[in-house]
Amino acid sequence: MQEFTFIQLLAIWALPVIFAVTVHEAAHGFVARSLGDDTASRLGRLTLNPIKHVDPVGTLLVPGLMLLGGALMGAGGIIFGWAKPVPINAGLFRDPRRGMALVAVAGPMSNLVMAVAWAIGLKLLVTTGTTAAWGQGVAYMCFAGVLINLVLLVLNLLPIPPLDGSRVLAALLPREAATQYMKVEPYGLVILILLLATGVLGFLIGPPMDGLRNALFRLLGISL
Repeated sequence: MQEFTFIQLLAIWALPVIFAVTVHEAAHGFVARSLGDDTASRLGRLTLNPIKHVDPVGTLLVPGLMLLGGALMGAGGIIFGWAKPVPINAGLFRDPRRGMALVAVAGPMSNLVMAVAWAIGLKLLVTTGTTAAWGQGVAYMCFAGVLINLVLLVLNLLPIPPLDGSRVLAALLPREAATQYMKVEPYGLVILILLLATGVLGFLIGPPMDGLRNALFRLLGISL
C-alpha cells in the first residue's frame, strides 16, 4: 500500500475507530434491553448515532495521540479507544450476574462481527486490484477497521475491571470473591496505562490479535 501522511492516516482511522466504539457500546445497550433493562433507551443511548457515544478523550484524543506516536516513531504500535459507557441497571435483570455477563460479552462480539465485515470489504478491494489513490485509501481504512476491532475484542476480554472480561469473570466467581475482585475497578485505567507504558499490554493482546487477524485473512484468502 502507498505511504500516507499523518493527516491522511487520521482521516483513514477516524471512521473505523468511531464506528468500532459506537457499535460496541450500542451492543451493550441492545442486549441489556432484551434482558429487561431499558435504561439506555430511556436516556437516548440506545442508538448508533456516534454523537451519543463519543468520548472526547477516549474516542478522539487517545487514538489520535497513539496514531501520532506511531507515525513519529515510524512504527505501527497499538491503537485503541473507548466511548462513554452505556448505563446499565443490573437490578432490572431476572438474573443480574448472568445478565451482566451477557451484556459484557455483547461488546467484544460486536467487534468480532465488525472485524469480519471490514475484512470482507478489504477482500473485495484487493480482489478488484484497485490501484487508484482513493481505492488505496479505502483499502487501508478497511485494514484499519479490522485492526481496531480485533484490538478492542482482545483488550476488552482481559479480566481487568472495568473491562468486559472482568464482568464475565465476576459472574463466574462466588459472590463474595466477585465483590472483592470488582473493588479493583477504580484503579483499572491506571493499571491499563501502566501496562501500556511498560509494553506488557502489547505483549498480552498482540499475539492473540495477530492470530485472529491471520486466521481471518486466511479464511477469506486475503494476501497483502
